[in-house]
Amino acid sequence: MSARIWQRAEGAGIALGGVLAAGFASPDWPWWAWLVAFLAPDLSIAGYLAGNRIGAVVYNAAHLYALPFLLMMLGVAAGSTALISAGGLWLAHIGADRALGYGLKLPSGFRDTHLGRIQGTGSD
Repeated sequence: MSARIWQRAEGAGIALGGVLAAGFASPDWPWWAWLVAFLAPDLSIAGYLAGNRIGAVVYNAAHLYALPFLLMMLGVAAGSTALISAGGLWLAHIGADRALGYGLKLPSGFRDTHLGRIQGTGSD
């Protein structure tokens, strides 16, 4: 199997692990708060308003596995189920992105990723 397939499988496993961590921590959030926490990392796309290079840096910073893991560990240390769950959902978001083939962005453009080019539906 190719490295891309392995990376996508790894992403799926990370996504499942993040959802399970959030579920076990269970801060009793309403369903919409879970959805907001899961989708929040994509707000980093706003970095592209400053151009491709800055956009890639901002987006990639929000899509590194390490940051949600650190947030989860901070939650463990502080005894905060909300931080554990937020980190778990952030991690699940990143893993789901990787499983779907959306990788870390290259400075050449939003569709250029470490997993290959994202195919669009438009004329580009």
